Amino acid sequence: MAEIRIRGEPTADQQVCRFVVDRSLHGGNASFTSATAAQGAPLAEVLFALPDVSAVTIARDTVSVTKQGDAAWPEIGKLIGDAIRAQIASGEPAVGEMTPAGGEELFERVQAVLVNEINPSIANHGGVVTLQRIEEGKAYVQMGGGCQGCGMADVTLKHGIESYLRQKVPEISEVVDVTEHVQGENPYFEPGKGAGGGKAGGGGGGGCSACGASK
Repeated sequence: MAEIRIRGEPTADQQVCRFVVDRSLHGGNASFTSATAAQGAPLAEVLFALPDVSAVTIARDTVSVTKQGDAAWPEIGKLIGDAIRAQIASGEPAVGEMTPAGGEELFERVQAVLVNEINPSIANHGGVVTLQRIEEGKAYVQMGGGCQGCGMADVTLKHGIESYLRQKVPEISEVVDVTEHVQGENPYFEPGKGAGGGKAGGGGGGGCSACGASK
């Protein structure tokens, strides 16, 4: 196997570091906040086995790791890099086939609302929302297309998607965004500008139509 190259990139949050690999690891965006949630995702499992790792997100060629405690990144970064290389060399998929946390039935109900009711609305502005998992009444979602990196993403999530989803599926208490928004390539609203600022994408009036999910 060719040498596996990994580049560490610090983020604005000193507890989070991104590790960019020279190959794709996972076609989607999978986030894990505990070792229990990572069961069935081989790469996340080996990372949670390391000391100080408290959260992992795997998206395409990037692994974002959140640490706890005061350990320095140069110290634990080498361990993380070694773990990523070993997992790739094993030939196992980084995420694999996972059973949706929170139960199949609840997962399918939430998924149905997203696919049939919410996504058709936000598709007007090129957006899409994908359900990642459900844990303890919280639905963890990835925002894509025009919603990824959008300056109105928080408004869309809390006042549109979460509000509507809680009406339709009362078992859901909160919707949590696990999107890597810095990787957004075509946000509908440029970050920091919101409804009053210039749009990076085409269409519409004074707000993101994703909020129409609260119809």
